[in-house]
Formats: sequence, structure tokens, C-alpha cells
Amino acid sequence: MMDSINVDITHLKKGEVSLGTSIMAVTFKDGVILGADSRTTTGTYIANRVTDKLTQIQGKIWCCRSGSAADTQAVADIVKYHLDLYKATNGKEPTPHLAASIFQEICYNNKDNLSAGIICAGYDEKKGGEVYNIPIGGSLHKQDYIIAGSGSVFIYGYCKKNYKKDMTKDETVSFIKTSLSQAIRWDGSSGGVIRMIVLTKDGIERLIFYPEEYENA
Repeated sequence: MMDSINVDITHLKKGEVSLGTSIMAVTFKDGVILGADSRTTTGTYIANRVTDKLTQIQGKIWCCRSGSAADTQAVADIVKYHLDLYKATNGKEPTPHLAASIFQEICYNNKDNLSAGIICAGYDEKKGGEVYNIPIGGSLHKQDYIIAGSGSVFIYGYCKKNYKKDMTKDETVSFIKTSLSQAIRWDGSSGGVIRMIVLTKDGIERLIFYPEEYENA
């Protein structure tokens, strides 16, 4: 067990750059896949068309970030530091649940100063793919799949109707691509390319889909 984590982030400057976004993570029979669009906005201005919102925290533990870009990057860096310390101290790989618990503690303890919504997902050698949601406010929820960000409100119905447990990798990739393409179509703060990370016992695989590959999905 790790000691309680007390991180003071009140010194961080509140930024204007926001990840108006569409992010999701889905468990499937062989692991878990994370997906995200790539648009970062500053109000109505698109600050970056090709942001990578999928962040590696430790080995096969990754996160999707929504909210303030500065806040989520800082929190992800802090969690990565604690997991590096855990691995060096204990000589074993941290679990996705441990990573999600650290995210949750930091976000909850600083809920009045952060605008950070996190999806933490990873592959556990004993349990398989796991997905945890840490929404703004710092609660923690384990689910089979999670969608978040400004574009998620447009795809709740589609995801609920079309998600199936124990899908194949190809079925899951298709499900995420179609879901995010619909979120991008209707949400002005989402756009760009669709990035995915596939986490299984065999390792880590990156996928990218350009607009011409998903617009008719």
C-alpha cells in the first residue's frame, strides 16, 4: 500500500486552453482499447489540430485526458512519478487500479483547483483489461467502457445500444471509430484525427485514423 498522497497544485496557473474533446476506453476479450480525437480549443479558436490526448503512465497503463490541458498534463506527470517510485521501491509493476486510485486521490484533494476529467485504463496480467473513470470532482468508477468529454453527450445512446461484452479487437476498433466519428460530427470542440491505443498481453499497439477514413463510418 502507498502512503496518502498530498499534492499541492494551487501554484499552477489557470490556463485558457481547454480540451473540449471526445475520449473513450473499452474493454474487450483480449484487453482494452483507448480512443480520442485530437482537437484542442481555446474558446472558439482551434489551438491544435493534432493533440495526442492518450498519455502513457506506466507500461501498459494509459490515460485519456479532458478538461484543462495544463491541469491534466500536470496530474498525469504527478501520477507517473508516483508509479515510477512504486515500481522502484517494490520491484514490481503497478496495477491499473493503483494508478486510477492515485488519479482519484489527487483530483479529489484538489477538486476546487482542477478542471481534469481522466479515463485511466490498462492491461493487468491477472485481470485483463480494466477501465476506470475519474470525472471532474474526483470520484472513481470502474466500468466495462467509458465515454467522456464534450462530445460524449452525443453518443451515449449509440454506445449503449451497440456495446457488447467480449468483442474482438476488430469489433472494438470499429465500435470506437464509429462512436468518435459521430461525436466529432456533432461536437464543435472535437475533431482532427482519431488515435487509439490497444493494450493486450502481447504489448502496445498504436492506431490512427484520418478524417477521410472515418467520416463515412
